[in-house]
Amino acid sequence: MSTLKTIQTKVLEIAFLDEGPSAGWPVILAHGFPYDVHAYDEVVPRLAQAGARVIVPYLRGFGPTRFLSEGTMRTGQQAALGRDLIDLLDALGIQRAILAGYDWGGLSSCVASALWPERVAGLVSYAGYDVIDVERLGHAFAPALEQVRTPVCRANYCTPSSDCAPATAFAYQRCASLRSTGTPSPYS
Repeated sequence: MSTLKTIQTKVLEIAFLDEGPSAGWPVILAHGFPYDVHAYDEVVPRLAQAGARVIVPYLRGFGPTRFLSEGTMRTGQQAALGRDLIDLLDALGIQRAILAGYDWGGLSSCVASALWPERVAGLVSYAGYDVIDVERLGHAFAPALEQVRTPVCRANYCTPSSDCAPATAFAYQRCASLRSTGTPSPYS
């Protein structure tokens, strides 16, 4: 059974679920918008049983996670979200972890991996946008690209009636399966 805990970082008091052996290989599961930590209820026990210490934080703006100062700007900027995960690792005394997430949690995990690769043992992301090139957004695309059509995977847009959970659970099970067989991570 996961235990709800809180820990302070420089900016937040982060509420998180913690399950599995305290000395287990650390995995951070970051939820997406508008969901919360319970999106991983079926995944957490499986990873913990495989030997992982599973940490599932409420991201900024969700659940009991709170800003420490009223003067802190409330932002969903990708760098802030990625920094939150690294600050959580620091507060917990974890040097490296597998980061995993979907939607905003996937974005957070990808940004943390890109900016602090030495802190990431592996990455599992299920997101429609992994790292946003903010600079590129300020420039128009060539007119020829306006007619390019690409298929949209409806799984990128999870709604309460869509069936995203099995694919997300499979990704995390695969991660645990590789770790339990001793398969080295490409990020090691």
